[in-house]
Amino acid sequence: MLRDSQMIKTIKALQSGEISSGRGLNQELTLKRAGDTRWDSHYRTMLRLISLFSSVVNVLEYVEEDGNNSEQRAEACHLLNGIQSFEYIFNLYLMKNILGVTNELSQSLQRNDQDIVNAMALVKVSKKRLQNIKDDGWSLLLDEVSLFCDKHNIIVSKMNDIFVSQGRSRRKAQKISNLHHFQVEIFYQVVDRQLQELNNHFTEVNTELLLCIACLNPKYSFFAFDKEKLI
Repeated sequence: MLRDSQMIKTIKALQSGEISSGRGLNQELTLKRAGDTRWDSHYRTMLRLISLFSSVVNVLEYVEEDGNNSEQRAEACHLLNGIQSFEYIFNLYLMKNILGVTNELSQSLQRNDQDIVNAMALVKVSKKRLQNIKDDGWSLLLDEVSLFCDKHNIIVSKMNDIFVSQGRSRRKAQKISNLHHFQVEIFYQVVDRQLQELNNHFTEVNTELLLCIACLNPKYSFFAFDKEKLI
């Protein structure tokens, strides 16, 4: 059903000129199940979900109306309410952006021809990119999420309003603004955790140790050999 829905949307988009045709373009996509150990599999799943979002909604709406049993229909209804919320889209795009950084690092470190110096340089770049997201990425993320929500008729939360968690009444809501919830409790905390994880794995001490050991690289007849670094 998902493939059929996406095919119809692609045909309509081609006819209206919204997208272009050509070799290698508009390949059939499907949702991928995220693996347990591969960061990149989660990243690809998020990219697919963003691309197929309207088709996913269409399929869930069909199941909600014509599911085989009441349990299936109720689950589809619950999923629709979840994914068609500002908070879900916000988290989806936040993790897509962060995993985009860590996925690139992960893929590079898995290369057999990667040397220690390049690997440490990649770690440094990843830390800097995550720090840039923390320092300057809030407004960009909010704009990105708002555009997606507008496109898919999802209500955009007003940052100055009081935050109310889904399924809880305003009377019992914690008195914090949407801005505080999304920016401080989610955005900053998630980015900080990713930075902390990289800093814990690659401290200044073990990074320097790895770079010094790199002087034993036999490549180009031990061109990188440095007695001072080795000592």
